[in-house]
Amino acid sequence: MPQNTTSEQAAAVRERTYTWADPQLFATAARELDGIDFFEHLGDGELAPPPINSTLGMTLVEVGDGRAVFELTPEEWHYNPIGTVHGGILATLADSALGCAVHTKLKAGTGYTSLDLTIKFTRAATLESGTLTCEGRVVTIGRRTATAEAEITDKTGRVIGHAVATCLIMAGS
Repeated sequence: MPQNTTSEQAAAVRERTYTWADPQLFATAARELDGIDFFEHLGDGELAPPPINSTLGMTLVEVGDGRAVFELTPEEWHYNPIGTVHGGILATLADSALGCAVHTKLKAGTGYTSLDLTIKFTRAATLESGTLTCEGRVVTIGRRTATAEAEITDKTGRVIGHAVATCLIMAGS
């Protein structure tokens, strides 16, 4: 097994800093507005994005009735030990699109949480993949649960992964 010297390891170190807004402001608005109004305020810049977006570098780029689209451009700090984007990063991207798609269908005062998330990876994502796009769509929505599906594609439209989720709908949360 190759061994790096301390100076080689020090030269390989990178640093990243970022900022985020108070998540309670975002959470309060999410409870007080219906889903579509909430995302309109977010899109207008009246609400700052949630901290997870800043942490991972993902952006909500499009939202509509039962639909949400996120983008993420792979960076070195998304990598796992084998040199590809960590599956947890891709799962978080999918979970965000799936949950926000469900959120668009909710009335004010109604919350949700993921009950399950299943993701299938079809190819590795790397820096060369370019911007990844994840589109989440509501499949069914009832009084207590909703299901949604999503697809993650690379800059050429190739599928990187696909996911399904069930969300628990919580009235008065």
